[in-house]
Amino acid sequence: MTNTEIERALRESLVEIAPEAELTALAGAVPLREQLDIDSFDFLRLMVLLHEHTGVDIPERDYGRLGTLDAAVAYLSKKLASRPAAR
Repeated sequence: MTNTEIERALRESLVEIAPEAELTALAGAVPLREQLDIDSFDFLRLMVLLHEHTGVDIPERDYGRLGTLDAAVAYLSKKLASRPAAR
């Protein structure tokens, strides 16, 4: 997946959690929970949806590393790049 595809998957996941949010206005470096006014349960749902959309396992200890749009894209990109190539 490219970073653009990862960001699209993230935005699709966010639509499911915060359908009323203006996702085009998201700032890359501002915490998602702050921008979208989502609680910890919604953030957990986001982690589950990201796993479903990308196939990346996100351990609970890493949740804090996905707090912003930019950080989430970077984290998922790194995880996807470190996967062994499919045969």
